[in-house]
Amino acid sequence: MSVALNQFPEQISPMLLKHGGVGIGPLLPEDTGALFVWTNDIEAQGLDQSYRPVDGVAFSTWLSTFASDHSRVLFAIRVAGNAAIAGYLMLSNIHPVNRCADLGIRVGREADRGRGIGTAATALGLDYAWTHLGLTRVQLRVLASNGRAVRAYERAGFRIEGRHARAAYIAGAWHDMLSMAAIRPGATES
Repeated sequence: MSVALNQFPEQISPMLLKHGGVGIGPLLPEDTGALFVWTNDIEAQGLDQSYRPVDGVAFSTWLSTFASDHSRVLFAIRVAGNAAIAGYLMLSNIHPVNRCADLGIRVGREADRGRGIGTAATALGLDYAWTHLGLTRVQLRVLASNGRAVRAYERAGFRIEGRHARAAYIAGAWHDMLSMAAIRPGATES
């Protein structure tokens, strides 16, 4: 059976915010194994933070807090034609008064990176922040040397606001970090 690029498996499709071939939606029980592996991937973590292994108990505890914590939301990223999780996107530190949040994202497998999946998922995450949470600002920090991520964030609507010299110590070396933010289209200063 062939699946068109914009079709998601029938049982998952109603749960996704989607655009073209990428969707974001809730985690399924079968997603947790891949999520645990990606959380402990030393190479992937080196793209944005120092490596620190997470054990299974701590990971399960962390996951179990999402249902009751209204300051965070975690999405699975999926690609059309494949029910398996491709990555995750998280909005955290959601602040209802300041109407802002932090964004974090990881595309799990190296083979899936550089294909536009992260850019599309980030744009969907921003749409969720604007439309469903009523936020005005979403911000993030990224390694200045991670050009692929910086370009993906810019394509999704983020702009660089500042550079933090020697702000991250990863694998024995200092790295500069960039602060980036997206502002809801049409938002006015008031």
